[in-house]
Amino acid sequence: MTTIQRPIGSGFGPASTAAEVLRGIDLSGKLALVTGGYSGIGLETTRALAAAGAHVAVPARRPAVAAAALPGAEVDELDLADLASVDRFAERFLASGRALDIAVLNAGIMASPETRVGPGWEAQFAINHLGHFALVNRLSPALRPGARIVGVSSTGHHLSAIRWDDVHITRGYDKWLAYAQAKTAVALTAVHLDRLGRAAGVRAFAVHPGAILTPLQRHLDRAEMVEAGWVDERGTLVATHFKTAEQGAATQVWAATSPQLADLGGVFCQDCDIAPMTDHVDMDAGGVMAHAADPDEAARLWALSAELTGVTWPG
Repeated sequence: MTTIQRPIGSGFGPASTAAEVLRGIDLSGKLALVTGGYSGIGLETTRALAAAGAHVAVPARRPAVAAAALPGAEVDELDLADLASVDRFAERFLASGRALDIAVLNAGIMASPETRVGPGWEAQFAINHLGHFALVNRLSPALRPGARIVGVSSTGHHLSAIRWDDVHITRGYDKWLAYAQAKTAVALTAVHLDRLGRAAGVRAFAVHPGAILTPLQRHLDRAEMVEAGWVDERGTLVATHFKTAEQGAATQVWAATSPQLADLGGVFCQDCDIAPMTDHVDMDAGGVMAHAADPDEAARLWALSAELTGVTWPG
């Protein structure tokens, strides 16, 4: 079934935490994978899923840092900017013979300086979208019926649709438009992935976690964050709409586990509910723009991504 993009009245909200949305949910015997699950909202996602009984695997670009943050956890090496690394990780995972119940595609970069990876791909599009695209397709044989895949998008997608004439932004690079396009790509991928996976019982979602002060802001200097009204001159958070990391992890945990989403999928979520459609650019108010929810755009992006990575469904 196609899920209608409108709130369902989940009973949760922007202040809900990952632990709260998991209350009463037993994940014993479930295997979850959280990319970037050792920092920021990824770390809180890993902790919450593990506390509910799941075994959580954390592929990381810096496995030693991940292991230090998550003593005793399952950590493996994965660099989303390098498709060979994605392939190696997927081969190791598939060789283990385990079935995967949850994949939270959480790792990413934001507003980075112009950087090229692989065959000249723009880094934000490559890491936030193409690396995860290749990963989830390569892992598709391991997905158990009932599995959920959650892509971490952003209301930053409001600022740009897919730039079909220059997806790698080789002309007039703008770090925020590059970020916006990458997050639109994450949302569109969930739309088409859900279409492909639902016959096998695999559902996909995209989420906006909210504004949270985490290492994601590593490419922003303090002056830029002061100008945006996020922090003061000392670096202290002053923006009242920002969430804690525990609150920021809640929507992706809710999308990955909530029984309220049984038999639903292919939608954009925020504040632990399905987001409404919007045609008004307001990243604080949220909602999903038509360009990030259009199934035709999603199919077109899927075809392009498969061409670029050499991987498609099923992997």
